[in-house]
Amino acid sequence: MKLPPLLCNILIGTSIGKTVFDVVGYVAQVDGISMQPTLNPNKKEVDHVYLNCWAVRGLKVDRGDIISLYSPKNPEHTLIKRVIGLPGDVIGTIGYKTDFVKVPEGHCWVEGDHTGYSMDSNSFGPISLGLVIAKATCIVWPPKRWQFLNPEVREHRLPLNILRSSVA
Repeated sequence: MKLPPLLCNILIGTSIGKTVFDVVGYVAQVDGISMQPTLNPNKKEVDHVYLNCWAVRGLKVDRGDIISLYSPKNPEHTLIKRVIGLPGDVIGTIGYKTDFVKVPEGHCWVEGDHTGYSMDSNSFGPISLGLVIAKATCIVWPPKRWQFLNPEVREHRLPLNILRSSVA
């Protein structure tokens, strides 16, 4: 049985489009206040960011990156958070079950920029790098907010081992 040309083109186009989105990247809307003031700084406008899937191939993330990840609590939801700690880092937690956590191999520690208003590693612990989907590289909408997102970690949230080495 031969498929009609239109259906065949739709199937091929959908497959190619899905592959491009999964490998290269896509634009996504940021919901919520957990990344304020970096993203969604006011309630009137919602930021849309470019999520670069290519940038995290090989599970490569750096401290300060804003990443998209599957929620460890509900894999049907995705989160956008900042990477605070990498494997081997010692993190001073905020409300987690222990005061300090050493990030295990193959994991990272993520937090929202709006401390106290974020479901992040302080709620669920270090996340597996396998949950990382993409890196948010820039705000693409609204036009007056166009900007690249710089990787940064506020000094009071730096891992303890990094703080100690910068003081010495």
